[in-house]
Amino acid sequence: MDPLDPDSDPVASLLSVLDLTSTEARTTEDIFTGVSQAMPLGRVYGGQVLAQAVLAASRTVPEDRPIHSMHGYFLRPGDSSRSITFSVDRLRDGRSFTARRTQAYQNGTPIFSMIASFQRGDAGLEHAEPMPTGTPAPEDLPTPDATDALHPTTMRAFRELPVDVRHVPGSLYGDFTGTPQPRQAVWLRARRSLPDDPLLHRAALAYLSDMTIQEPIMRAHGLSWRTPGLSVASLDHAMWWHRPARVDHWLLYVQESPSAQGGRGLATGRIYTREGVLAASVTQEIMVRLPQQPSAV
Repeated sequence: MDPLDPDSDPVASLLSVLDLTSTEARTTEDIFTGVSQAMPLGRVYGGQVLAQAVLAASRTVPEDRPIHSMHGYFLRPGDSSRSITFSVDRLRDGRSFTARRTQAYQNGTPIFSMIASFQRGDAGLEHAEPMPTGTPAPEDLPTPDATDALHPTTMRAFRELPVDVRHVPGSLYGDFTGTPQPRQAVWLRARRSLPDDPLLHRAALAYLSDMTIQEPIMRAHGLSWRTPGLSVASLDHAMWWHRPARVDHWLLYVQESPSAQGGRGLATGRIYTREGVLAASVTQEIMVRLPQQPSAV
């Protein structure tokens, strides 16, 4: 295996999509292009577009103003066989805060829209929700790699993904077992070391934030990815970066769903370092549908 070949190394594939090309800079707008990871089902992974949009917007902001929040909408499915164009509008450059709007296009049609905020480092109040105690260590949990399972939304073998995924209390990749509950925790990390670039790790954190966030909605109703006729699609995504974290170290993604209704479900998540530092918070609403059940007679 060539460690630099994106076709043989899933982490190299991740790094290749996070290597955007600047094609045009204007007074109020900057244009970037990025490649897409090949997907057997042909649809771009949402976390890829999130990460690329974060990178594109960040490239127009001074390094001393890292991204601290983003709010985005998935408008259309992306085609993983095509590149993506990112247009960044410079909305505001204030004394402490900067705002950017990023639109992702394929064939001239928008597939994702995001507004992000950046802030210069500043002192202030400090507190954080503590990491839950008693969670099993990632080394004590099974990995889907051992079963040759396929990731449900990409249909790639888990060993072909750039991120190692380990669920608490157990994954939803097989038939549902256990008690329905609207919460779960997932350990995640890149499969090998990434460069020491803080922006790269912030973007990679956005990449993995879209993984598994839909599942507490499903788990609340005893569903798994194998449920016949299940249809799931991300509608929007919001993320707040609180503190630095390396994506090539184990991170605990604590997730829950406060509500589901009208064919939509809401999920929230908190991402902690293994040392218990709250690194980020995430919220996503998804479309979730099942075939209509026959009416009771």
